[in-house]
Amino acid sequence: MRILVTNDDGIESEGIHVLARALASTEHEVVVVAPDRNWSGAGAALGDLEPGRALDVARVEIPGAPAVEAYALAGPPALTVVASRLGAFGAPADLVVSGINAGLNTGRSILHSGTVGAVLTGQGFGVSGLAVSVASSSLWHWDTAAQVALEVLPLVISAPPRSALNLNVPARPRSEVAGIRWARIAPFGAVRAQVGSTSATHVDVVLQATGYEPAPDTDQGCVDRGYAALTTLVGVVEAWPDPLPGDEPSYAGSLVPGADLHEVHEVPDATDHRLLRRPHLGD
Repeated sequence: MRILVTNDDGIESEGIHVLARALASTEHEVVVVAPDRNWSGAGAALGDLEPGRALDVARVEIPGAPAVEAYALAGPPALTVVASRLGAFGAPADLVVSGINAGLNTGRSILHSGTVGAVLTGQGFGVSGLAVSVASSSLWHWDTAAQVALEVLPLVISAPPRSALNLNVPARPRSEVAGIRWARIAPFGAVRAQVGSTSATHVDVVLQATGYEPAPDTDQGCVDRGYAALTTLVGVVEAWPDPLPGDEPSYAGSLVPGADLHEVHEVPDATDHRLLRRPHLGD
């Protein structure tokens, strides 16, 4: 399997280096195509594309993995996926793995995450993907996040086409991670944007801790309790009543928020409308 590795922190980020080295240790073929600078918060944006203007690209070397094919592209992470899927860097990849992001991507604000946006862009092209993020700390636990990513990789590979999974890992050694749990999206993540000050010439936007106490079966709640959180995402879809007229109700068995990851669990098929539910707006 050919795996495209990208991120939103840029090609120089240690997170993508650790992830690329970890994936290169598997039997899969790895190609890295990442932004040439930091594009955090870009979501699934493609940037300023203009007809007739070529995008700058450079061949780079991943530290500790000189054999890995790697490129820096002048554009956001979603664009690296689009360009790769269109054949700009050889055969299109079969899977997208995005990260390791410096900081969690939890809560509804993942809409704005370039790390997640890359995976959702791949979903739009019909391929599955895994977004990987690790909690901030004085010591970055890149290796822990990479190891957990490798542990769930077979699940992602065997999932139905167009599956997009979001993995958030706590800042601790792998031996101290309590486990991997399925999680729903929390109303808020670890931080949220606030306007600090404004004037006629500037708006000061800052990120501050939410102070929100998330439910234990949410992505943020799982990480707060020492678990790695795994969430299945669906990008642009229609919302229908549950169930549709004439359809039989569909149940996911023990695959519920707060459940431990088990070998019998299967990723829900994002192409099956019967498994899609109206968003819960009560929080």
